[in-house]
Amino acid sequence: MTHSARASFPPGGKAWPDLQAEMADRTARDADWRGGRTAIFFFLADDEAYQVGKRAYMEHFSENALGAARAYPGIGSMERDIIDYGLDLLHAPDGGRGVFTTGGTESILLGVKAARERHRALGRGRAGAPLNLVMPVTGHPAFDKAAILMDVEVRRAPLREDRRCDVAAMRTLIDENTFLIVGSAPCFPHGVIDPIGEIAALAAESDTWLHVDACVGGWVAPFFERIGRGTPVFDFRHDAVRSISADLHKFGFAPKPSSTVFFRDGEDLDRSTFRLGYWPSGLYTTATMSGSRPAGAVAGAWAVLNHLGTSGYERAARDLAAMTDAYVAGIDAIPELTLWARPDVTILNFGSTVVDIYAVAERMKTRGWIPGLTSEPRGMHTMLAMQHAPVREAWLADMSASIAEVRATQAKSDLAATY
Repeated sequence: MTHSARASFPPGGKAWPDLQAEMADRTARDADWRGGRTAIFFFLADDEAYQVGKRAYMEHFSENALGAARAYPGIGSMERDIIDYGLDLLHAPDGGRGVFTTGGTESILLGVKAARERHRALGRGRAGAPLNLVMPVTGHPAFDKAAILMDVEVRRAPLREDRRCDVAAMRTLIDENTFLIVGSAPCFPHGVIDPIGEIAALAAESDTWLHVDACVGGWVAPFFERIGRGTPVFDFRHDAVRSISADLHKFGFAPKPSSTVFFRDGEDLDRSTFRLGYWPSGLYTTATMSGSRPAGAVAGAWAVLNHLGTSGYERAARDLAAMTDAYVAGIDAIPELTLWARPDVTILNFGSTVVDIYAVAERMKTRGWIPGLTSEPRGMHTMLAMQHAPVREAWLADMSASIAEVRATQAKSDLAATY
């Protein structure tokens, strides 16, 4: 990767209009997320909710959520509300607790830390062997990050034909040094919810901590269930589920960075908390990996949750479900394409047995789309939110045109190979 000459520290003095103009120029070639051109990164319910979150964020742009207990009790009260809303939505028992974090990776790190501390407290494990966590091959790389930081081993279970975790195979990977097993709701690559009921039974059988990674679906899949989509149960209604990660800045439609992690009881939250007292300033305690956190993210999430409420999220779920069904129908109508899995929420993963899907993705890029890709199986991937609804017909038309171009190129190559 090449770099231009290092920029010198600016002398200052630029007025806002000049800065605004330069930023507009620098970002002019960025992906058009408002126009539904990106497969991931942005999640829209409707423009009103987006504006509510943005305005609330800016109202508390300067506050630090690290100081909520001491200096900003109003921010602290919003944070507590958000946690209570999530505990209610995910059917946590009365003793359930939670933490507002800066993203899914942090939420997952806290869940892994709590599970490891429980395993240690129980005095389990084989001396001299590393602790391990067991998850499907589709488990998020954030668990690998946690494993690197905590010096534990990751063991990956294969999938069934429907792209969900093979629980029988998962059972064979568990031993006395397994401190955590993981299921996804849904998994990022294929958009399907793992058989959490079966994994919960395995967790109960082995008395192993079960973490459900619902970073994608945690704040919206419950509303898919409420509108009758037949969404599988993945939450604390399974007694063996001890922790759940759920991102607000995905399908909670809140500003970034905002996520949550929930624990079945307060003892588990205590295990994830950092308490450090060996420095001149005295006791330093945080429930998060990060120290300073933007209070604007807390305010933005609180405002969006209260703006949409149950009725708004159910409406969003109906809109998302209808749009997803329309995209699925459109993909099914293209003979060269095959859905690798039927989505439980809004993630689509599809490929082809007759054309090079990566070549199709390259053609889509030339048409202004930013596609996502999967490697196993080779496919394209997208996380649908409501900015994708108005561009569905254009996307399908460009997909068909891209496939036709790839087929024509393949035909020429095949013809040349015969001579």
